[in-house]
Amino acid sequence: MMLDYVTYIVLAVVVIAFLSSSIRILREYERGIIFTLGRFTGVKGPGLIILIPFVQQMVKADLRVMVQDVPPQDVISRDNVSVKVNAVLYFRIIDPERAIIKVENFMAATSQLAQTTLRSVLGKHELDEMLAERDKLNAAIQEILDQQTDAWGIKVTNIEIKDIDLNENMVRAIAKQAEAERLRRAKVINAMGEQQAAEKLVEAGRILAQEPQAMQLRYFAALHDIAGERSSTVVFPLPMDLLSHLKPRPDGTS
Repeated sequence: MMLDYVTYIVLAVVVIAFLSSSIRILREYERGIIFTLGRFTGVKGPGLIILIPFVQQMVKADLRVMVQDVPPQDVISRDNVSVKVNAVLYFRIIDPERAIIKVENFMAATSQLAQTTLRSVLGKHELDEMLAERDKLNAAIQEILDQQTDAWGIKVTNIEIKDIDLNENMVRAIAKQAEAERLRRAKVINAMGEQQAAEKLVEAGRILAQEPQAMQLRYFAALHDIAGERSSTVVFPLPMDLLSHLKPRPDGTS
């Protein structure tokens, strides 16, 4: 009787061990790559998965978007400026079979590929392009990565350049360049204002010359403005025609 009791316990332990080693539950975002005697036999999941113990093995693959930091990379731009650039990479598995079978460690492989591609692409551009055209550079890097990781069943959804670090000498040089650019724009705007003002004055002079009474009206308007400012100084313009009468004539008469 005691032997039967021990036998039941042993059978129960064996059954529990068998079930625990054969039953797997995969979440909605997980897939199981099944190997039977070392050979790939299919992808299963999500839900309840039953395996044959010691005959079948399963490797899990996560289908969610993964985020990975690209370490700072030393990049020499096309105009020979040394900078440190880091980025963040977003990717996901679209083919679990290839992600597990075609590459040993898809996380490490994708990270190394992102680092080399980042240095290669940025090295073809000047510093000003790196600072002003990040969206264009992000799209170029993403396209190259997506093409190369397609064989691994990986989809690169996005890559963003986070920081571009410059040394202090280059920062001061860029500041001087920006200051000179602002001074140049200020001078150009001032010159354009003078040119436009001169054109308007010439146009106004032509209009006033057509009607002599218009100059008198402008004179009254100027006196009104002076009086409004409570100034004790009044300026009376002297017409140039009056001065011409005071000059001696060519025949010597006054």
